[in-house]
Amino acid sequence: METIFVQGRWLTADELDWIRQLIGHHPEWGRYRLSLHLAEQWNWRNGIGRIKDMAARSLLLKLERRGLLELPRRQRGGGSRPAKAPLYHQAPLLREPLVEGPLEQLLPINLMSIDTAEQRQLLGRLLSEHHYLGYKRPVGENLQYLARDRSARPLACLVFGAAAWKCAPRDQFIGWSGPQRESNLHLLANQMRFLILPWVQVKHLASHLLGLAARRLSADWQAKYGHPIYLLETFVQRDRFQGGCYRAANWVCAGQTQSRSRNDGQRCLRVACKDVYLYALSRHFRSRLQTQGQQSGCGPKDSSHPLDSPTQHLSPSPLTQPAELKL
Repeated sequence: METIFVQGRWLTADELDWIRQLIGHHPEWGRYRLSLHLAEQWNWRNGIGRIKDMAARSLLLKLERRGLLELPRRQRGGGSRPAKAPLYHQAPLLREPLVEGPLEQLLPINLMSIDTAEQRQLLGRLLSEHHYLGYKRPVGENLQYLARDRSARPLACLVFGAAAWKCAPRDQFIGWSGPQRESNLHLLANQMRFLILPWVQVKHLASHLLGLAARRLSADWQAKYGHPIYLLETFVQRDRFQGGCYRAANWVCAGQTQSRSRNDGQRCLRVACKDVYLYALSRHFRSRLQTQGQQSGCGPKDSSHPLDSPTQHLSPSPLTQPAELKL
C-alpha cells in the first residue's frame, strides 16, 4: 500500500504504521485519547482553529472497518453506533392555535440559529413529534434553525448537514471529478429536514423561509466551521411531495435518485425515489468546487448558468405554490 484516501485526506503507509505503533505503545489509551492525540500531532483543525478529534475518530473507525488496524475496546458510549433518537421529556406540543392568513402578517420572520441546549431540545421535540421521518441528532458539521414570526410563535424547523457522498445528478451538474468531489464535498450542505409545523397554514411561507436560509447559511457556516458553503442540495420524495416550494424559491431539479440510500455501499437497500434539488450560493460555485483542495472563496469566474446569480432568486415569486412539507 502506498497511499489511501480516507476521511478527506491521503494517508501514507508510513502514517498508517505510525498509528499502529501508537496503538501498540499505549494499550491503556481509549479511542477518545487516541483520536485527540492523532488530531493534535497532525495539527488537524477546522477553519476556526478547533481540533478535529471527531474527524480523527472517524478516520480510525474507517481504518478498522477496512481491516488495516485494530482499535482498543470502547470505554464509553458513542463511537460508531448509530445515533439514537433523543428523548424529550416535555409535554407534547399538541392543539396549538392555528396560524393562518397572508404571509405579510407574520413578517418579519426571525430565522434563529440553534445554539443552546434548550433550543436544541425544542427543535428536536418539534421534529420528533411532527416530521414523518422523525429526528436523530445530526452527525458532523450542521446548522439548525427555528423560524418564528413577529409574535415569536414557532413556525418551522430547518436542519442542514453533510452532503451525500455520491449523487449522480448533482455530480454531473457540478461537473467535478472524483478527486475534486473528495476534496471539496465539505463545501456543500444538505437540507436534511424542513418542517412547516402542522398548525401553520400560510401560503408562500415555505419558499420565503428557503430564501431566508439561503441568504445567511454560508456566512453562518463560515463563522461556525471556518469555511463557506457554495451549493445546497436536498432530496424530495416523489411519491409524497411535489417540490413546489423549492421551484418557487428557484431551486433547480437536477434529476432523480436511483432508489438507494446515501449510505448503501453494497447497493442492496431499496428506498423511495427522490428528486434532487440544488441551489447555488455563489455565482462562481463551479469554479470553486472544481478546484481540487479549494478551501476559501478565491478563484476564477465561472461560466454563465441559470444558478450563477443566486442573489436574484431569493425572493419568493407572487405565483409561489402553497407551503409544502418535504423530506
